[in-house]
Amino acid sequence: MRHMQANPTVAIAGDWFTAHAQGESLGWFGAEPNRPLAEKLKQAFASWIDDGHTDCSDPHTVLLRLALTDAVLLSHGTRYER
Repeated sequence: MRHMQANPTVAIAGDWFTAHAQGESLGWFGAEPNRPLAEKLKQAFASWIDDGHTDCSDPHTVLLRLALTDAVLLSHGTRYER
């Protein structure tokens, strides 16, 4: 997060996906303005969000918004680019 404050350009990579994005911290997960989004995320990730690895009450647990600028997805031998 400290690096992103100085330069919000970030990279994301996985086995089948790479991308660049502009990152923005939305602040603490539990902040009142983040409550609607936090509730949606808790529902979407209900199977693991409370498994002990994520402490949403910790003020250092923040929501990170990534706005993709370019991406490559590889799926079953096909390459998709944006």
